[in-house]
Amino acid sequence: MTRHLRFLPTKATFELGDRIGLGTVGVVYRATSPDLDEPVAVKLLHPSVSSDERIVDRFEREVMIMERLNHPNIVKHYGGGILDGQYFYAMQLLDHGTLKDLIAQQGRLPWQRVVAYSDQIAAALQHAHNFGIIHRDLKPSNLFFTDDGRLVLGDFGIARDTHRADITADRITVGTYAYMSPEQICADRTISGKADLYSLGCVMYEMLTGQPPYMGANFAQIWEQHLHAAPRGIRDQGIECPEWLEHLVMQLLAKNPIDRPFNARAVQGILRQRLRDESGLEITDLAEHSPPLTPVSVPQEGQPRIWVLWIVLAAAALVVVAAAIFSP
Repeated sequence: MTRHLRFLPTKATFELGDRIGLGTVGVVYRATSPDLDEPVAVKLLHPSVSSDERIVDRFEREVMIMERLNHPNIVKHYGGGILDGQYFYAMQLLDHGTLKDLIAQQGRLPWQRVVAYSDQIAAALQHAHNFGIIHRDLKPSNLFFTDDGRLVLGDFGIARDTHRADITADRITVGTYAYMSPEQICADRTISGKADLYSLGCVMYEMLTGQPPYMGANFAQIWEQHLHAAPRGIRDQGIECPEWLEHLVMQLLAKNPIDRPFNARAVQGILRQRLRDESGLEITDLAEHSPPLTPVSVPQEGQPRIWVLWIVLAAAALVVVAAAIFSP
């Protein structure tokens, strides 16, 4: 049966269509609205968890964070509210795959394409940091492709809002093992946007080499490397990569936040300036100077689009597990 939702901030009516994701705390539907030119994704919390104050607080907190962000490289938010006691919100429908999907299909990417993608990711991070938002879970599976090939950053479920009280800030380790900064692993209270820069270094390393800088059989092995080991050199692996780009990646992966670039804007500046100085190219030229890539495959109609679901659901389970492990 068709259901219509009325959103509190936008007053736009959305009609729910096919279910495209299902998880332990919610369900995601494809939806349309006469007020928008494109379909969106609508996430509703399961009634069974709507009485859990921590889950609801986290859900509402993510909505408030997304309402403050408006950038072409960050997932769009279309408002939210309560329907018959069921919490919901709408966001940009992203069904063209993720950076993780692309790396799985193509392996390592041409360095020119890595520079172009890194510039877009850094732009998204700087916008979030300008509003006091630290993402804390930057990774290839949270970077989604739009229909024009642009990357957008999603899943702000465990983001830290430095301008407001933070329900995940009290000595709890959160994030994804392969991309976590040393200060996240240590649950540092003074975590800053430079934690996201470390994760950007991990993502850039994976784009260039086809795998994260640190790998292991369990989280303890991976964390030990994040804290104490130097990553294997990129060019040492026989990979075509300018020396300046490898240096930037290694700088982003510095153990001490002080040794990383000043901010994401500085990373963009380095990328663009060195690209111009060394290759005589601009960021906008890179599409012409990198081999064409096979489009990321998209599930057929009726199959779950798992990456849409994980934009809003994965963080909840991760935080609960981390809290259980690391809380005193």
